[in-house]
Formats: sequence, structure tokens, C-alpha cells
Amino acid sequence: MTRADNTHSTTACFIRSGAAVAGAAAVGLLLAGCGTGGEGVRTEGPAQAGSTKVVPATPSPSPSAPSRVDAVKMLKNDPKVSDQIRKGLKPCAGEYPVDVSYGDITRNSAPDVVINVLTCGDAIGIGSYVYRENVARKKYENVFANEQPPVYAVISQGNLEVTQQTYAPGDSVSEPSGENITTYRWAHGRFTQIRGTRSEFSKSVKGADPTKDPEG
Repeated sequence: MTRADNTHSTTACFIRSGAAVAGAAAVGLLLAGCGTGGEGVRTEGPAQAGSTKVVPATPSPSPSAPSRVDAVKMLKNDPKVSDQIRKGLKPCAGEYPVDVSYGDITRNSAPDVVINVLTCGDAIGIGSYVYRENVARKKYENVFANEQPPVYAVISQGNLEVTQQTYAPGDSVSEPSGENITTYRWAHGRFTQIRGTRSEFSKSVKGADPTKDPEG
């Protein structure tokens, strides 16, 4: 899984019971609960005679960070999110199993929010969502959802990039056969696929030295 650049993320984990992964999608995932402060310039006393008074430079304004959203509340109140994920979304080790990223992918005046829901034990993505703020209504709206695990979405160069591992029969969760990466671009009020790549991973024997002749 990859993480987005120029984003702010919050990560936690989710307990998964009886998860089995096969083929291009995971099957039967059962989920269970599992200020800056700073001090300004401080004056210690009057300057001594003959001393030079230093006037601190005015710092240039920096872009303000996007306001944090309540991602869990957003998911639980969203009818577009499956009942399985909404009902199974519970804290794990004191935190919720969500990654939250902010960025501009819908060419909106307000930052978009990308949310990934994960399992705890294996950190597998089981749902990826994009929320876009309706500025006029001051409300976030779900404009993208993928609930075919394993899935993980990131913001990449102003586009939405969705990665999904692929499994063949007998593959372990940690060793997929490959992965598909699909890139979407926002246009005319929706996401449109602009690119797709597929990678197949080597099934070489573990511990084998690829430079050594197997015949000796």
C-alpha cells in the first residue's frame, strides 16, 4: 500500500475475524471491535545604551492546514457505506482503523477527504472513499467508494490512485500474486478512469539466490 504525498493522515487498526482472500477480491471479511504552542518574542528588559535593537522579521504567511473531519462519524452516517463496514467500525487499541488524507483532487475550493478503512491484524484495506465538500450546503458528499478488498486509495499528482492486490488460490495474505493500480481524474462532476496498470509478482522460492545456477 502506498500513502499520499502532501496529506495529513490518521492511522489505526481493525480486528478481522475469519478473513479469506482469493482471486481478484477478498471474500468474507468479518469485522470485530478490536497546539502547537509556541511562545512569541519575549522581552527581557530595556536595551542597554549603545546596543543595537534587532527588529524580528515578519514571517511570511504559510498555507493553513485543512480542518480535520470526524471520519468515523462521516462513514457511519453515510448510507453509501455498506452496513458491514458501518456496523463493524469500532475502536481497536483505542483508535479507529481509518487512514484520513486531505488534498485537492476534485478541483474544489475546499480540500477533499480520502478515507481508507483497514483491518487490524494484517492492515488490509477493506474500503476506500472520497468526500467532497458541497461548499454551498457546507456538507461533505461521498463521490467515490470502493469496497472490494484489498483496496487502498491515495492522492497522487492531483488524481485519485487506487491500488488493489490480486490473489491466486493458495496465496497468503502477505504474498499476493500481483496488484492493479487504477488512476482516476475528476472531470464533469465525477471521477473517470484515465490509466490502469497491472503488475505480476515473482513466485521465486524463498531464500533462493537468483544469481546462482540451480544446476550447481
